[in-house]
Amino acid sequence: MTRPASTPVVDLLDRWGPGHCSSMGLEEARSYCRDLALCHGENFSVLSRFVPARMHEGMCAVYAFCRWADDLGDETGDRDRSAELLAWWRSELDHCFQGSPRHPVFIALAPVIERHGLISAPFEHLIGAFQSDQLVSRHDTWEQVLDYCRGSADPVGRLVLALADEPCTQEQLDASDAICTALQLTNHWQDVKRDLLQRDRIYLPRELHDIDSFDERLLSTVTVGHAPDPDFLDAYRALVRECADRTWTLFDQGRPLLSMVSPEIRPILWLFHAGGTSVLRRIELWNCETCLDRPRLGPLAKLLLVLRARRASRVEVAA
Repeated sequence: MTRPASTPVVDLLDRWGPGHCSSMGLEEARSYCRDLALCHGENFSVLSRFVPARMHEGMCAVYAFCRWADDLGDETGDRDRSAELLAWWRSELDHCFQGSPRHPVFIALAPVIERHGLISAPFEHLIGAFQSDQLVSRHDTWEQVLDYCRGSADPVGRLVLALADEPCTQEQLDASDAICTALQLTNHWQDVKRDLLQRDRIYLPRELHDIDSFDERLLSTVTVGHAPDPDFLDAYRALVRECADRTWTLFDQGRPLLSMVSPEIRPILWLFHAGGTSVLRRIELWNCETCLDRPRLGPLAKLLLVLRARRASRVEVAA
């Protein structure tokens, strides 16, 4: 490799962008996807100790697809440019499903698609969600936010089930969707400050509050980093608390998934469910003041969850 996997996606476009897809062999493409999955600091590694070895190749390829799509949508600093690049990414997906992958990510993904009989819809929905981010920066209703999550989060859970060779019954898919939507919503409530300052996005739905001049007062609060407007802060806490309550309901709806899947993948699913609920609980413990700072899990909290994952997944299913 001439560039490390940690190189930002937008800095690789001169090599692997529109009109610049340098040829690459399958093993090199797999290596790139694996390095990309390992070098990004997510809450829990894509290749945690609980991911079966037989799933590693697929998980890395799917992660690389999502990482590229996400960065093309968020890291260019230009919504028109992001829209163009996401349209190109969709065309590369089409080439892959037509049997002629060109980009390293799709070269690695192609055999995974064939092996597991994956369909294009989940990948298309993910791209569609990132494309919508270039057009929609505010959401009027709770249902609109849920609809966004159906494209930006639910397909990932469905792909993981497919990579695990689960039967993907409707009951499994519904429970997986609930967890993935809850995880995405938790991320939205956690990242209110960062989303507004870095991307001018607000996912808190307008229908859940009647706060005057909400956008302007939120921007003022996140910019100064403290609460210059105590009346706004009180109303903001109530809004985030309402969103958190609705998110808990979705986590509860998704918990039965653990009893529907093979014991082999229960720990990783438990880990993601428990990680999400731990972050949501941390938001509540911070009095829902995510306009002031970003609650997160520290290294010790993450380690404790990992240590509990295998045993806890057995106990919960048995209960």
